[in-house]
Amino acid sequence: MINDQIKLSGNLDIVVRDSSGNVKEERKEKNLVVTAGLGYIASRIKDASATAMTHMAVGSGTTAAAAGQTDLVSILGSREALDSTSVSGAVVTYVSSFEAGDGTGAITEAGIMNASSGGTMLCRTVFSAVNKAADDTMTITWTITLSAS
Repeated sequence: MINDQIKLSGNLDIVVRDSSGNVKEERKEKNLVVTAGLGYIASRIKDASATAMTHMAVGSGTTAAAAGQTDLVSILGSREALDSTSVSGAVVTYVSSFEAGDGTGAITEAGIMNASSGGTMLCRTVFSAVNKAADDTMTITWTITLSAS
């Protein structure tokens, strides 16, 4: 009997630097691929013309990540265009930089979306506060791994 199961896992690497480029905080977090994100992945199997993931956002919401969510609870600033997206085997890596003044405050959630507003959210995570001052920069590297078991 063949028993294929696809498993998705996601990890974030968050790095906050001060205005001099010194690392203030580094964090590793896990995420949840939401129901809309799973539907998006399935649609990409059928229709390769579906809009690719293009933006990342951070926020101050503390509501636990749940499968039915379609956006962040409380976005800080606006969604940032991804700096890069790469695929290696069954791993997709998204990178976004939040420059000085962007996404400032106590950041407790993050998400990946396929539009600057509206659109589909692929995944969301909630974590203990990462404090980003107005003159800090922050880079988030988000890795989604697909595996069969």
